[in-house]
Amino acid sequence: MTEIATYPDLRGASVFITGGGSGIGASLTEGFLRQGAKVAFVQRSDASAFTDQMETETGNRPLNLKCDITDITRLKACIAEAATAHGPIRVLVNNAANDKRHHTLEVDEDFWDWSQAINLKAYFFGCQAAIEGMRKAGGGSIINMSSISYMMGNSGYPVYTTANGGITAMTRSLAREFGPDKIRVNALAPGWVLTEKQLEMWATPEDLAAHMERMCLKEHLEPSDIVGGTLFLASNASKAMTGQTMVIDGGVVTTG
Repeated sequence: MTEIATYPDLRGASVFITGGGSGIGASLTEGFLRQGAKVAFVQRSDASAFTDQMETETGNRPLNLKCDITDITRLKACIAEAATAHGPIRVLVNNAANDKRHHTLEVDEDFWDWSQAINLKAYFFGCQAAIEGMRKAGGGSIINMSSISYMMGNSGYPVYTTANGGITAMTRSLAREFGPDKIRVNALAPGWVLTEKQLEMWATPEDLAAHMERMCLKEHLEPSDIVGGTLFLASNASKAMTGQTMVIDGGVVTTG
């Protein structure tokens, strides 16, 4: 990982990340571990090898909890378990998502419900579960991962982009409601981050070239590019910032 800024207030902080064992989430887990934070993450797939790797490389072992975030009861239980192990959650990163490609006329209710359960419902109830402890602890920071996809008006995954828009709307409402409790709620909208999944399933040479044309900075994003902004939003460096959406996309949305 590229060397990034250190935020002393994150040392020892209790951090909870959804989908923290792969893709962008894995880079976020590593980033917080290197800050000295106490990190717990949930992952649907087996992340034991990644957990061991992080302990070896950072000297700081994350708490790895297996969870399908569409199971809200299990998600809430994992947040409670993390708080018991590390203290009240001070930083929540709602990161897990699924941008499975689909066409509007082929969407049925089951697909709609499945996609919203992953991409929006779990975010809301993750916030709900973490906020109670944050209030008792005197504050905290919630970072909800959205995407520039809905800002661009992209086709190919309309149910997913609908959830993205909902995330930013929810973020603003929660920021207003819980600001008096010193709980900050912000969204982070990455551009096209070339995770292993993206490269394997959707990153054709033609699509990559077209996306590059829209970027101000002519370099495709990697998962590690999202870490610095997330740490900033989690730390006291952004203590006066809430209800906002930070975009990290290489300058795509500025060009329309």
